[in-house]
Amino acid sequence: MLSQYPKKIKAGDNIRIIAPSLSLSAIDKKRQSTALQRLTQLGLTVSFGKHVFEIDEFDSSSIQSRIADLHEAFLDPSVQAIMPAIGGFNSIQLLMHIDWEIIKSHPKVFCGFSDVSTLHNAIYSQTGLVTYSGPDYAVFGQQLHYTYTRYYFEQCVMNDGPITIRQSPEWSDFLWYINPNDRVRTPNAGLKVINKGIAKGTSMGGNLSTLTLLQGTQFFPDLRNTILFLEDDELTSAVNFDRDLESLLMQPGAEAIKGLVVGRFQSVSNISDDLLKKMLVGKKQLQNIPIIIGADFGHTDPKITFPIGGKATIQATNHKPSITIDAH
Repeated sequence: MLSQYPKKIKAGDNIRIIAPSLSLSAIDKKRQSTALQRLTQLGLTVSFGKHVFEIDEFDSSSIQSRIADLHEAFLDPSVQAIMPAIGGFNSIQLLMHIDWEIIKSHPKVFCGFSDVSTLHNAIYSQTGLVTYSGPDYAVFGQQLHYTYTRYYFEQCVMNDGPITIRQSPEWSDFLWYINPNDRVRTPNAGLKVINKGIAKGTSMGGNLSTLTLLQGTQFFPDLRNTILFLEDDELTSAVNFDRDLESLLMQPGAEAIKGLVVGRFQSVSNISDDLLKKMLVGKKQLQNIPIIIGADFGHTDPKITFPIGGKATIQATNHKPSITIDAH
């Protein structure tokens, strides 16, 4: 697939908030207000899809409402970027209803994470458009770790050139429905190397349990020559992550994966670095590729932004492991 990068956004541009999974109404008013203020401080104008506040028994809205807002965001010439309100569970419902030619013909910055991984990977597989795994609207409303998260969002979607990721000094769990100030801050132990080596490839992945939903469909991405960036949320466990990863590694093209980066797990998952290492080194498919764990992305905070369909380089050395992404 030939990658198509969207035009970078700048001060004065309009970012449209849509709700392809959970409704914006699921986010408390204070967090909404903070997110609006912070995006405005970046110089962006914020607009909202017509149906983002609709909410049903699934804390979402109808497929028709969500599709209408998605299509309108890409079609509207006054909109330069699109951001989901938050994650959830059901963005996969949209895939059979999306007009992919609309997205292909109107490439724009699209940034979010978690359940939106279905949209990231489907958009790339169907159109070649590079999207961005990074903060959504709810994350911009958080109190802690904002400076780090904002920096990599700006670097990836507002600036050009390669970005070498620097690890955050500390992190905490992301449970969006709990008081954002009631969190334990943990010193960051930094990146850890499981397999040594250097690899370059197309950055792909996102939330593992969501990505596996695309297996066997036309929306599943090409895994050949990729650097996989994988993470999972508080609902995962060692056995679930292990079998989801095993299933992923059985897909066509997985034998040509160039490298693996695993994002930091939430404490409730009980997946320690030692347990993760035992899991990874036991997989034949991963034995000859560089692997780095403990990266700043996923369902803990802060988080980097990285392109889905872009380019990445990892250097897995015990001395100084590093991740570089090409923001184009």
